Amino acid sequence: MTAKGNELLALAGILLCSSSWVSAVNDNSLLWLWQCDSSKETCSRLANESNTSADSTLYPSLETCRLVCGKYGALWPQPTIGTELGNKLFTFSVSSVKFIYPPQEGDVKTYLQEITKLFINSISAEDTSDCSELTNTVTVNLDVLSENTDLNWNTSESYSLQIATDGNKNSVKISSNTIFGARHALETLSQLINSYPNNDGSKCLVILEEAKISDVPTYPHRGLLLDTARNFQSVASIKKHIDGMAYSKLNVLHWHITDSQSFPLELPKLPNMTKYGAYSADKIYHPDDVKELVSYAKLRGVKIIIEIDAPSHSGNGWQWGSNAGLGNLAVCVNQQPHRSYCIQPPCGQLNPINPKLYEVLKDLYDDIITMIPKNEVFHMGGDEVYIPCWNSTPEIIDYLGNKSRTTDTFLDLWSDYQSKALEAYDAVVGNSNTPIILWTSHLTQVEVIEKYLPKERYIIQTWVPAADNLPQNLLDLGYRIIVSTKDAWYLDHGFWGTTTYHNWRNVYNNKIPSSDATLGGEACMWGEYVDDSSVESRVWPRAAAVAERLWTNPTTSDTEAEQRFYRHRERLVSRGIKAEALIPRWCYQNEGECQ
Repeated sequence: MTAKGNELLALAGILLCSSSWVSAVNDNSLLWLWQCDSSKETCSRLANESNTSADSTLYPSLETCRLVCGKYGALWPQPTIGTELGNKLFTFSVSSVKFIYPPQEGDVKTYLQEITKLFINSISAEDTSDCSELTNTVTVNLDVLSENTDLNWNTSESYSLQIATDGNKNSVKISSNTIFGARHALETLSQLINSYPNNDGSKCLVILEEAKISDVPTYPHRGLLLDTARNFQSVASIKKHIDGMAYSKLNVLHWHITDSQSFPLELPKLPNMTKYGAYSADKIYHPDDVKELVSYAKLRGVKIIIEIDAPSHSGNGWQWGSNAGLGNLAVCVNQQPHRSYCIQPPCGQLNPINPKLYEVLKDLYDDIITMIPKNEVFHMGGDEVYIPCWNSTPEIIDYLGNKSRTTDTFLDLWSDYQSKALEAYDAVVGNSNTPIILWTSHLTQVEVIEKYLPKERYIIQTWVPAADNLPQNLLDLGYRIIVSTKDAWYLDHGFWGTTTYHNWRNVYNNKIPSSDATLGGEACMWGEYVDDSSVESRVWPRAAAVAERLWTNPTTSDTEAEQRFYRHRERLVSRGIKAEALIPRWCYQNEGECQ
């Protein structure tokens, strides 16, 4: 090291490091240094010069500075109960990390062993070389109280995390009620680590010497909707979203898997659904694909809820009924002009008066429940039923006979469909306890919902603008809700029609009603204008802004969160998520200068 480099070490490196620190402040390799302003919780970029103030705390990278700058450092989402982060760093290599598991063999230990592999993969994304010459060690002790491995709205996801250092030994203690709390704790721990350059050009890892974190999510349902019916998305692409969800502590993938455009889900009992409804033979989700994704997601703390939208949004895939001697399973399929028969082409609605339909639905539900965990929540869709379709269908008009064809008449018909569809579902599941989710619609308006939908059974997913009082009105009636605020959390907006793009600040600042009956919310990526080539950057990192709203529900605004959010975007990118750029690189490197 040069004399100039030694001088800078004396001025800065020793100030921020413990005895275990390996410094890399070197004027030959580092042009910039970063200084933490504790009062503003920002890291300022400074030129690496010998006259740098001796009173400064300097770091060789913004990412290292961000680890210790501010109450929450680089953590995303912000912990909810207590956070104490030290300002000294401990150097280690990936190979030095050891895990201590509970002694009992079983599903819990197996899960923990698998998620620690994912943890190593995450921190390895921050590392470029193995610093095997170091004698420093990091030991992670995992303590899980419950042997239950189910993930549902009642699952405890809380955890505590403590880090302490003694000489060349860094010890991490993780305590949680369930394996999912432990998973979240490991995600938090990975965010307390990043790479650090050594004098020889290699990069080791650094972790905080001390930390204490207690954390629990505010809402149990923290979701992302993916629509893979308008445009097919590959299994590999869906896995990337699940990865992003895990990194951000979202826990529900709402899979809108079918629509009037296509029916890509293979059903062994109903092969005609994909024969008539899939775009092509290579754009089909096979049962093993679904099971693989369910398993992949669970390992990352995510459950998958499948939606079969009906009775509307049901066209292609349903045309085969007449040829099979079952009558019209759906009506108005691909009818034109579409404005006379549906909201969006191609049209199609199930035929509520055909008794054979409900036998087909039994087979459909029976196939689906073999792909998902027992008693898993199911989404029956239920939005945008277009009354003019049914009102222009001769067999439905004949069925109604002398009844006046008013809105109430068709709501009764719609309700009759919903009751029979639920009865079909319960028959194959074998109980009447599975929670059913429905979108808000004419059937869920406060004036009529209690007549049609029992609050003990149905959860209502609202998709109205933020100014609409419907979510609160449904809560007042005693319904449980999931919120997808249309003018904040619809990530497809801004790319079609007169819709407006909702940037991450709009997304972050959107608040939902606080109530025990508010299960949580979802960001929605509708699929008309995305496929594998574009969907990642449309979703990420904006979905991560939803994640902090649903995990933390912070009282502070986007301004206080922006430095952590920019760092999280970089983290997503380093882990393979193609998250869109939020600001010029200069603004990222000069925190607080572009507000």
